[in-house]
Amino acid sequence: MTEVHSDAILERMLALHPKYMDLVLDRVWALLEKLGHPERSLPPVIHLAGTNGKGSTQAMIRAGLEAEGHRVHAYTSPHLARFHERIRLAGTLISEPDLTALLDEVYAINDGTPITYFEITTCAALLAFARTPADYVLLETGLGGRLDATNVIERPALTVITPVSMDHETYLGDTLPKIAGEKAGILKRGVPCVVGPQAPEGLEVIEDRAARLGAPLLAHGQHWHVAEEHGRLVFQDERGLLDLPRPNLPGRHQFDNAGAALAALRQLDCGEAAFEAAVTRAEWPARMQRLRSGPFVDAAGGAELWLDGGHNPAAGAALAEHLSTLPAKPTYLICGMLNTKDATGYMRAFDGQVRALHAVAIPGETNTLSAEDTAAAARRAGLQAETAVSPSDAIATILRETPEPRILICGSLYLAGNILRDHG
Repeated sequence: MTEVHSDAILERMLALHPKYMDLVLDRVWALLEKLGHPERSLPPVIHLAGTNGKGSTQAMIRAGLEAEGHRVHAYTSPHLARFHERIRLAGTLISEPDLTALLDEVYAINDGTPITYFEITTCAALLAFARTPADYVLLETGLGGRLDATNVIERPALTVITPVSMDHETYLGDTLPKIAGEKAGILKRGVPCVVGPQAPEGLEVIEDRAARLGAPLLAHGQHWHVAEEHGRLVFQDERGLLDLPRPNLPGRHQFDNAGAALAALRQLDCGEAAFEAAVTRAEWPARMQRLRSGPFVDAAGGAELWLDGGHNPAAGAALAEHLSTLPAKPTYLICGMLNTKDATGYMRAFDGQVRALHAVAIPGETNTLSAEDTAAAARRAGLQAETAVSPSDAIATILRETPEPRILICGSLYLAGNILRDHG
């Protein structure tokens, strides 16, 4: 008998709906009913939405809760190297046998009914969470919030909205207020919401919805503040001041993400051990990750090699700001992006900071920008750009020009995942 692998079932799930994205909740509710409504049998849920920082903030909250001995489920997307990364059961990534059995069961119960890949896999995750004892569930939206497949929890313990910016305009709207309105769709009547730094027009939409629902807000700049002082993180809210180490996840933007995580942990009545762990123990790959071993590092010789999966203008700005804080060194980008992204907007922040951008297509992605189109977008952003057939080819070209450069592979989580799959 041929052994079934989770990848084979995931491929079948992709074929259940003609569109990769189709934002309605009807199909999710129908499948959850067939599954016995696992979403009603979960531990307390912390539901996160936002354009940037969801994953990092979730990782920090998880590190804090686990430091207090709590068992924590976590759901995130997309994955980088393996689908298993999306489902963490009581602190451990789901195993291949458990994932295969889970997907097979849910696929059979769905019985061929049209449903998108994200919807059916989200239902599978909720079923796994309901069956495995834990103290909390961290649930990250995939896209938007209001019609996201994760938005089926009637009364979470807490919601979190990280910074909202322009992204996925085709699905969420072409203005910041429209996108903020979609993200604010996770707010629930009477449930507190931690709100990270927002543009004024976005915050106004979130505040209006919270007021209509009677959802207490804990908003950055009003109810909590975070700053870097003397190389440390200082957080303050009405309960007092926390003086903590700087976040172990690199980048100034991680101070804001840490602030949201700390505000959430405060709301959950956590203590000092949780606060320190949140900023010192969080792990979140492909977010300004320094690569220190593996074939790409071997090929790079004396080069300093970094990896980041950010892919919208706000992410580009945060990344460029972090690069400006590093010791001076000739810096190059190896960039691949999807054709659904604002490539020129993402790259604009790097003007004047990098010597050149080497554009690549993302291997195996039908929606990748071609290397030529990526290079053209970089030139529109004011960057010197050329194409490469692969990241390895780009590294070799850069090393011929500069012996010990800083190289940042960036532009897409899908490109980052491709690198990490080959990293070991």
